[in-house]
Amino acid sequence: MFFIASKVFWAVANPLSLTALLVLAGILLAIGGFKRLSAMATGLALLVLGLSGWTTLGAVMLHPLEDRFARPAEMPERVDGIVVLGGGFEGGVNRARGGYELNSAADRFVETAILARRYPQATVLVSGGTGALLLKGEADAETAPRLLEALGVDGERLVLEGQSRDTYENAVFSRQLADPQEGETWLLVTSAFHMPRSVGLFREAGFPVVPWPADYRTAGDEGFGLARDNAFDSLQNTAIAMREWIGLIAYRLTGRTKVLLPAPG
Repeated sequence: MFFIASKVFWAVANPLSLTALLVLAGILLAIGGFKRLSAMATGLALLVLGLSGWTTLGAVMLHPLEDRFARPAEMPERVDGIVVLGGGFEGGVNRARGGYELNSAADRFVETAILARRYPQATVLVSGGTGALLLKGEADAETAPRLLEALGVDGERLVLEGQSRDTYENAVFSRQLADPQEGETWLLVTSAFHMPRSVGLFREAGFPVVPWPADYRTAGDEGFGLARDNAFDSLQNTAIAMREWIGLIAYRLTGRTKVLLPAPG
């Protein structure tokens, strides 16, 4: 139920959908003769779209997420396992065409391949099922072996978890498969903006991990003002930031995490 509710909510609450719904509301209100309310709805739609697409609002919202966890100052001497969270593949395309088509979060798997080569004895656990509600796609755990093996990672090192649909299930199912022992070192690879929520859930699952963020979306020094990127990238940043902050709040309110914004250490 939580999974379905989150998908439905986000389908409505993301900036582009919210803008469209406000415009539609404005049109209906105008037809109904409510001119003042129509103007307010239309003005709010323009404000949402303008702030999301033509300002650095998204980048500013991402800063505290991306800066929360840094990679270790020194490389660990020993790594027993690497957990990489799904989200880096185009599941619908790969289901239809095969191969390993990547999306904007592909850095997660590039970084995993680099780490796997650096720590040749480490287990590589790929956690990611099909997180879409309607679109039928191939789970990242099904696609990942084709890419990682092509990049030189021995397939016998891979542990595949393809049932999870969200970050909470990533943590729970990964803990069950990895069965981490005291004294072991496991790295967690995911997008930098996604790391706070991921670390919080892995801690709750009883799976201590060393954060290894990848896939940064900001330079880290943006102040609020006109967007430096094109409108599409700015809109995407705003959508990502909204989704992560809403996810952190939702997991805290439902008791899945004990703190709103997990901290290092």
